[in-house]
Amino acid sequence: MEKKVDVAIIMGSDSDLPIMKDACKFLDDMGVSYETTILSVHRCPEAATEYAKSLKERKVKVIIAGAGGAAHLPGVFAAQVPCPVIGVPIMSKTLNGVDSLYSIVQMPSGIPVATVAINGAKNAGILATTILATSNDELYTKLCNYKESLNKAVLEKNAKLQSLGYEEYINQMK
Repeated sequence: MEKKVDVAIIMGSDSDLPIMKDACKFLDDMGVSYETTILSVHRCPEAATEYAKSLKERKVKVIIAGAGGAAHLPGVFAAQVPCPVIGVPIMSKTLNGVDSLYSIVQMPSGIPVATVAINGAKNAGILATTILATSNDELYTKLCNYKESLNKAVLEKNAKLQSLGYEEYINQMK
């Protein structure tokens, strides 16, 4: 029997892993259960369909799907599994990821895919956690703490800028 996880992270190629690791790291930090899988809907469509069926049977709550180029992977899973799908367009060499972005964001009516920025896997992890936090008070608190840490970091940087001035601030950044 396959393990129960809240999030499935799927990528079309192992070359996507250096980007998709950012979603993994965020989910690790939040204590969210997930699994990672490499499946191409173009190169191994039967295996992708079987995996989609397993996600549906296991009632996985959120899918994060990273894909480059034609980037059909998020849409194929959104068509087969009744849970939120977050697409991560992966930067391509040919069109710098714009092709991937358009492929993911332009889904037909009835098959929505939430889409983050090109190479935005960390934001996909944050969005998946946010979705899960709507019914999980512990995750909600962790997200609030995370956002407060972002707020604090920006305010500290501003205080430093005000204290040093822009030239010294830039010098210290080097």
